[in-house]
Amino acid sequence: MTQHSTSSTGTTWTGMVPVDDTALAVTDTGGDGVPVVYLNGQFATQGYWRRTIAELGPRWRHITYDERARGRRSGRSADYSFEAAVRDVDAVLAARGVDRALVVGWSYGAVVAAHWAGRNPERALGAVLVDGAFPYDWLDEAMEERIRKLFRRMNWFLPLLRPTGLAPRMTAAQMADSNIELGRLSRASELGPVLADMTVPVRYVVASGTSLGSRSGEQERIRTSLEAVTTRNPLIRSVKVASNHGAILKKDFRAIAGSVREVAALRSEGH
Repeated sequence: MTQHSTSSTGTTWTGMVPVDDTALAVTDTGGDGVPVVYLNGQFATQGYWRRTIAELGPRWRHITYDERARGRRSGRSADYSFEAAVRDVDAVLAARGVDRALVVGWSYGAVVAAHWAGRNPERALGAVLVDGAFPYDWLDEAMEERIRKLFRRMNWFLPLLRPTGLAPRMTAAQMADSNIELGRLSRASELGPVLADMTVPVRYVVASGTSLGSRSGEQERIRTSLEAVTTRNPLIRSVKVASNHGAILKKDFRAIAGSVREVAALRSEGH
């Protein structure tokens, strides 16, 4: 079902975008502003971005969507891989007739944004990476087992949350596999070259403290890998904020919006 509502910059479009064996729930505010596509956390939904979008306002064209099996409407799929997530960025932009966009990603979405921007320098206006895409070897056999155990424990209440959209329509095993794949992609040998070769402006907005499933100090150690990234590539800079990983979109949306404005300004100046 497609819905339309009038905004000060045009017409907001809400509907389903078919891709591969599924369809994604997409919202596009329309208008002539700079297109910004928002990439969610691994099991989050597009609603998390509402504060950032409100802060930026109607001069921008905001495109949000729920990934496969996330939210209430995006369909299930046989493919929940990272590569499918990157392909879906292209599918959504193509469906909305957008050739070039600024990508903003949080957590898992930050890694998707980094890969998409790195692979599409002629189409990426820049990237804002929100507490994610840190090239650090945090995944080992012990961590993999911790991840699988965490999601097994969650398995009993996931069916209760799925109808509300608060949990994806994925099995606990599929969710664990996705998280483990992220760990492999985040290794310095994998993600480091992607960031080193980036040719568009990138701004990190870095949280403080812990995240779900992490132990004391782990998340801060992971974030220390960013110093080498910014040293190697002058197009990449970062800002540190006070909120933790889970609260950053709620409490530090102004810093995120500020980074979006900064990246867009740099791109317009030809940097």
